Amino acid sequence: MAIAFTDILEARRRIAGRVLRTPMRRSPGLERIAGTPVLLKCEHHQTTGSFKLRGATNAVLSLTEEEHSRGVVTFSTGNHGRALSHAAIAAGTRAVVCMSALVPSNKVEAIRALGADIRIVGKSQDEAERAASELEKTEGLRRVSPMDDAAVIAGQGTLGMEVMEDAPELETVLVPLSGGGLISGVALAVKTLSPQTRIIGVGSKSCPAMAASLEAGRPVEVPEEPSLADSLGGGIGLENRHTFDMTKRYVDECVLVGEDDIAAGIRFAYEAEGEVIEGAAAVGIAALLNGSVKLSGPTAIILSGKNIAPDLHRCVINGETPRA
Repeated sequence: MAIAFTDILEARRRIAGRVLRTPMRRSPGLERIAGTPVLLKCEHHQTTGSFKLRGATNAVLSLTEEEHSRGVVTFSTGNHGRALSHAAIAAGTRAVVCMSALVPSNKVEAIRALGADIRIVGKSQDEAERAASELEKTEGLRRVSPMDDAAVIAGQGTLGMEVMEDAPELETVLVPLSGGGLISGVALAVKTLSPQTRIIGVGSKSCPAMAASLEAGRPVEVPEEPSLADSLGGGIGLENRHTFDMTKRYVDECVLVGEDDIAAGIRFAYEAEGEVIEGAAAVGIAALLNGSVKLSGPTAIILSGKNIAPDLHRCVINGETPRA
């Protein structure tokens, strides 16, 4: 079934009081570079440190009584698993999270601390996804995809509503691009409220599954490499039901940035804005700094998460650009 703006409105009603309405503020440093107003949507201030809590909470609160009694399972690069565990345990249901060996240990431990059942499987997000699908079959758990799930997408769309309510004059919104769960929901909300506003997806060259799929005209698999933007890892699923078509329909442009660019974005956020963000959240800033995105009017950049390991953050701030 197609996801409609009314689904986002319902998600907003459902998750009210369970997630934060995060602030949006001006960035003088980026405005000097871009020559136009630039606002930062500080979703990294969310309760679990990323936007994922919106979609995960909406998905958990949408469970049937039978699904609630059995529990949920997901595959994750970290932030979705943390958000789903938080939402599930708060609702009194079981959460199982499958992750690959590429997921940073700080994210794994944060999920374990919530009391979720963790399974480390393989060396890619695709392998973790297959493990989650198997648990869905063998244990009857409700699989909640981090991106290609209608309730998750609608929940993420509430972020787009907040952006447009706070800055209805926006010409452009820069959104981190991975499997498409975030950008699909945000783009649907933004385009419904302001059809002329541009949506630009910014992804990582190390994990370009959606960009490669759009170029091919169909969902494709791509090799997954270690990246500072670990949250953008993984594919979109060869049997993608929602996010490929929604991204194709609502997103105006996609760009990819490299590891050095992502490191520069993390450093800029810390040194110029006083914000600690992870690599996936830095891609929008990176695209402005390296010139791959040109702005001509008011712009918002979604800072999607802050869950970066402290040692890694210090390493990047000190001028190093580790690849793993």
